[in-house]
Amino acid sequence: FAIGGTLHVVVNNQVGFTTHRPDDARSTLYCTDVAKMVGAPVLHVNADDPDAVVFCADLAFAFRQTFGKDVVIDLVCYRKHGHNEADEPAATQPLMYQTIRKHKSPRELYAERLIAEGVLDADAVNAIHDRYRAKLEAGEVTVELTLPTPDAFSVDWTPYLGARLSDPVETGLARDRLDALSNRINTLPADIELHPRVAKVYADRIKMAAGELEMDWGFAENLAYATLLDEGFKLRLVGQDSGRGTFFHRHAVLHRQDNGETYWPLRQLVDDPDDVTIVDSLLSEEAVMAFEYGYSTTDPGTLVIWEGQFGDFANGAQVVIDQFISSGEAKWGRLSGLVLFLPHGYEGQGPEHSSARLERYLQLCALDNMQVCAPTTPAQMFHMLRRQMKRAARKPLVVMTPKSMLRNKLSVSTLDDLAHGRFQRLIPDTCSTDTGKTQRIVLCSGKVYYDLLEDLQKRELHDVALVRIEQLYPFPREELQAELKRHDSANQVVWCQEEPQNQGAWYQIQHHLRVCLRNTQHLHYAGRARSPSPAAGHFNTHVEEQATLVEQALVGSLNGDHTSE
Repeated sequence: FAIGGTLHVVVNNQVGFTTHRPDDARSTLYCTDVAKMVGAPVLHVNADDPDAVVFCADLAFAFRQTFGKDVVIDLVCYRKHGHNEADEPAATQPLMYQTIRKHKSPRELYAERLIAEGVLDADAVNAIHDRYRAKLEAGEVTVELTLPTPDAFSVDWTPYLGARLSDPVETGLARDRLDALSNRINTLPADIELHPRVAKVYADRIKMAAGELEMDWGFAENLAYATLLDEGFKLRLVGQDSGRGTFFHRHAVLHRQDNGETYWPLRQLVDDPDDVTIVDSLLSEEAVMAFEYGYSTTDPGTLVIWEGQFGDFANGAQVVIDQFISSGEAKWGRLSGLVLFLPHGYEGQGPEHSSARLERYLQLCALDNMQVCAPTTPAQMFHMLRRQMKRAARKPLVVMTPKSMLRNKLSVSTLDDLAHGRFQRLIPDTCSTDTGKTQRIVLCSGKVYYDLLEDLQKRELHDVALVRIEQLYPFPREELQAELKRHDSANQVVWCQEEPQNQGAWYQIQHHLRVCLRNTQHLHYAGRARSPSPAAGHFNTHVEEQATLVEQALVGSLNGDHTSE
């Protein structure tokens, strides 16, 4: 996260009229004392003294340029009118504002000083004032600006302007190229001593590349990164336990058991090691996610990913999601291709480790501002990541990433799926044996598909279709309409989700679902009842709830969106 130091300017206007006691506002004498924890020098300067302010600014900038470290200017001043010109701060800060209203402005104080020292006379001071005021009234620039110089680090964003999420893009790759890249990242030097469990992961990946084992998520994800690096893109994966993966599946950074040193398979594909950055960050979600958002807005050629250890860990960064990631383009025209990896799925781990709060992201979606996906196969993950960079559109991508699906024997792919496939916003049904006799269509997203599939196969149901919505925003209306038409004998359309009814996707996508229905079809809900908590805290309760919602979706009686509570 090093950026060569930052010059922090605190406009310390002492606004505290809603917290009138200084010891209620902070526990230290100065508001800048927090900078002491990183050893940053702090320059306290009286804002009524312009010469001192200029001196401190020059000194602070020289310090930053010389040492590449943070420095802070505490600009001690005041706010003349409170929060705004119509506000009355004296109601809660009577003594302070009695003093402020008697106090001359910085311009007046400096003018008196210049006159007293014989630098200017009163007429010259007034002339400067009048010229400045005239410029303001005319809307002219009043600040003397430094002439622009070429910036070696600037990026031409022109190719990305005007690009759309609907722009077609090829994400498949020739099989021989996939084989070659797979071999390069999965064949390790003979002298590397790995932990036995990690060594088995890589031994299995060799078998997957040879077609002896079906491909898992870790193989496909790492191969997606390899293909993008091979095509000139860069990778920045930052998060909580991101090197190995929270669920022991990624292993993009290997730790030697003999000397503790690390080996990065993906770095074998690039000339500059910094082109592959993988960081196990501290548990400060707001700070780290904000940094990665800023990074993504400056480099469209890098796949920038923030990953939570569990999806709901992003709660600590909600302000970044609301005010920057989801709305930065609408507010400031600022493009960002940041990817959020949020592990999501109900496996009985309790309220704090089940839900990535999918509903919050869908609520923020509008006007193609970002994408929300829940891939259910390794191939889908591969094509989704490649699409994010190969397509010119730079929009945030929120991914409900797998947990138990990582090792689900049904959630697998092949190298041919990577070579010839693409990201499917909707995966059509493959269960109903005769589309003309389908009685019920169950729509779902994410891990619950495999719960439904296993139960459907146990029950030997042949007249129920299972359809996966892999991209929840922008919603795939055209694909869903085509799938509902293909099973037009079915009049029961069920949305099934693991989350409580007031959470998950239900309330955010049902308008899309209703638009897609045919005249003879009716929409129903199957899932958990409304709940303040994301999930049950007792494992047995979870199992019972999960079995109930699966049964309801496949064979249960339906009653629109009614649920018993």
